[in-house]
Amino acid sequence: MPIAPEEVEAPAGDTILFRSSPARTFVAVFAVLMLSYLVVSPIVGRLAQDTGDPWWVTTLEAVIVGGVVAAFYSLSARAALTTWVRVSAGGLELAAQGSDPVLLAWDDIAAVTVRRSGLRTVLEVTPVDMDTVHPVQGSGAGWPAQTVTARGPAFVADLSQIWPGPRALRRELTRRLHPYPRPAADVRPPQPW
Repeated sequence: MPIAPEEVEAPAGDTILFRSSPARTFVAVFAVLMLSYLVVSPIVGRLAQDTGDPWWVTTLEAVIVGGVVAAFYSLSARAALTTWVRVSAGGLELAAQGSDPVLLAWDDIAAVTVRRSGLRTVLEVTPVDMDTVHPVQGSGAGWPAQTVTARGPAFVADLSQIWPGPRALRRELTRRLHPYPRPAADVRPPQPW
């Protein structure tokens, strides 16, 4: 059973949690199915010698089909595998698709990429060295899925279902990894007395 972020002590007090949301999944799948159904129905009706149903019948069918399929998908085994990312001053914690969470300090991260892969948004976290990855708690499901990148092995997580969304996570990661330049210290040349 995956570990929930509430069961793991945060490494710092300023944590921001990004986690998969069944409600967000339902809304996204429902919207895509509604739109698809409403776009395709007139075309199919024209090809199949339209039955003459009013527009509201097609809309009602779209709502029923979209609602049932979106609910089924939201409750399916794939959607039930939770993903969460917690960002804080202590580092980046990641538990992807039901894995055990891992912690990487900011200095131990070589690269972080948030990118699109088809319809999915994917997070890739490349540690400087795999020895710097700290398991957060116990051993059970194992580390998050890994892939090989140009910089070496990286952890991969599907962000399509997280809330707040991938854009908010990207902004927070950018803020943490590339802090604003600090002004130079006020250094004055020695005064000749």
